[in-house]
Amino acid sequence: MKRILLLLILMFLVHFGKAQSTSPNSYQKRVLETPEIELLMSYYQQDGDHSAVGGGIGDESLDDVTPTIVITLPLNDNDVLTIDAGLSAYTSASSSNINPFNSTGASGRGGDDEEDEDDYEGDDEDDFRPGTSGAAVGTPWLASSGASKSDVLASVSLAYSHSSDDRNWILGLHGSVSKEYDYHSLGFGGSVARLFAEKNTELSLKTQVYLDAWNPIYPTELHEYSQYGSNFLNSGYFEGMTVLNEQGNPTTAYLPNLFSEWDAKKRNSYSASLGLSQIFSRRLQASFFVDLIYQEGLLSTPYHRIYFADRPNYYIGNASDIPVYTSRENTGVFRLADEVERLPDTRLKIPFGARINYYLSQTFKLRTYYRYYTDDWGITAHTGSVELPVSLSPSFTLTPTYRYYEQTAATYFAPFETHVSTEQYYTSDYDLADFQSNQYGIGLSYTNIFSKPKLFNLGLKNVNLRFSHYDRSDGLKANIVSFGLKYVFE
Repeated sequence: MKRILLLLILMFLVHFGKAQSTSPNSYQKRVLETPEIELLMSYYQQDGDHSAVGGGIGDESLDDVTPTIVITLPLNDNDVLTIDAGLSAYTSASSSNINPFNSTGASGRGGDDEEDEDDYEGDDEDDFRPGTSGAAVGTPWLASSGASKSDVLASVSLAYSHSSDDRNWILGLHGSVSKEYDYHSLGFGGSVARLFAEKNTELSLKTQVYLDAWNPIYPTELHEYSQYGSNFLNSGYFEGMTVLNEQGNPTTAYLPNLFSEWDAKKRNSYSASLGLSQIFSRRLQASFFVDLIYQEGLLSTPYHRIYFADRPNYYIGNASDIPVYTSRENTGVFRLADEVERLPDTRLKIPFGARINYYLSQTFKLRTYYRYYTDDWGITAHTGSVELPVSLSPSFTLTPTYRYYEQTAATYFAPFETHVSTEQYYTSDYDLADFQSNQYGIGLSYTNIFSKPKLFNLGLKNVNLRFSHYDRSDGLKANIVSFGLKYVFE
C-alpha cells in the first residue's frame, strides 16, 4: 500500500513536468489578480466525562484558541503561492492528568533526583519531580496543575499551484511542518486536476505523505516504574507516598509489570484522493471522491491509561473517595494504571462520498454532503450534512447548517475497566467507541462587492462569522466560534 501511494506521487511529479509545455494563448486572465491576506480566529470549548487519559472516565473539559494567518500571492499569471501559519493553544483537564498529583504537595521537591528529570523526554520538569512525605491526592474529575494541562501547537504550510495557459490543467505542491510538546510532523504532497468539456468537468488526484514522530509521554506511575522497576514505590517521585488497595488499606503490592515503553516512535501516513466534479446545469453541481489512507508506526497514544478487569485496583489519595471513584463525587483519589493503550501498528482507511449543490433561487441555495467511511480496525461511519445559504442582500448571507454523524466501535475498544490483561490490543478512548453526534450551526458572511480600500492598500473582501454546537451520544458537548477577515491588496 505504501509503495502504491509513493508511486502515485512520483507519477504526479513526472506529469507536472510535462504539463508545463502547454502553448500560451494570445490572452489569458491571471489566476489571482492581487495578493490576499486572511486573518482567522476560532475558539473551541468542550465538556465530557470519558477521558482517555483516565482510562475511559474523567473530566474531558478543553479550551482551544486557534489564531491563523493565510497569505495568498500571485507569482505571475499562472502561479500562486499560499502561506498558512497558525497556533493552537489549548488547556485540557484530561491531559493535565498525565500526572494527576500536581495539584497537591506531592509535586514539591522532597529529594534529589535531577538526573531522572533530565532523562525524561519532552515534558516540563514541573510534571515529574521527586516525591515528598505525607498524603497526596488527585482525581480524574479535576484538572491538575502540571505543565501538560496546556500546550501550543505551531504549524506552517506552503502550497504552490500552477495553471496551464489554457486553464485546463492545475498542478500543485504542498509542504507543512507542525510541532507540539510531544509530537512533531512533516508533510508533503502534490495534486493534479484536469478540466474537460468547456471546464464543466474536473478530474483530480491528490497525494499526501506525513512523517510524524512521538516524544512519548507516559502516565506518571508507569514512567516511574520504567525508571526504577519493582522498587519504584520507594524511589523517585513516589518515595514517601502511600498506595491504597480497594479496601483503602496501605499496600506495596502495586506492580504494573505488563507495561513497557514503546520501541517505535514514528507514525507515517500516506494518502491518495481521487475526485470528480461535474456541472450539470446552471443550477446543479456535484462532486464525488474516494480516498485511500494508510498509516503505520505508533498509532496508540502513550498517555492513555488502561484498567483491566482481572487486575487488582490500587489508588493514591483519600480512601473515602474510592467507593465513588467513577463519579464526580470523587474529589480526592486517583487510580494507578495497569497499562497504556495498545493498538495495531498499521491502519487502512477508505472514505468515499459526494457533494451536491443546487441553486434554488436568487435567495436560497442548497449544499449537501455525504461520506461513508470504513477501516480495518472495525469502524464504519456515515456523515451527512446540509447547508442552506440565504442571501439577505447582495452583501450579506446567512447560512444555517446541520451535520449528523454515526460510527460503530473499533474492534479494540472497551469502556473503563472492561478489558482483560490477556488481550493483545486495547483502548478506552471514546473517539473509537460506538456513538452518534449532531452538530447545529449558523454562519453570517459579508462580502464587500466594491472592495474599496479600508486600511492603507488593503481592501476588505469578506467577513465570516460562524457558531456551531456539537452534541455526542456519549455525553460530550462542544461549542465552536470562528471569525475570519479577508483583505485584498489594491
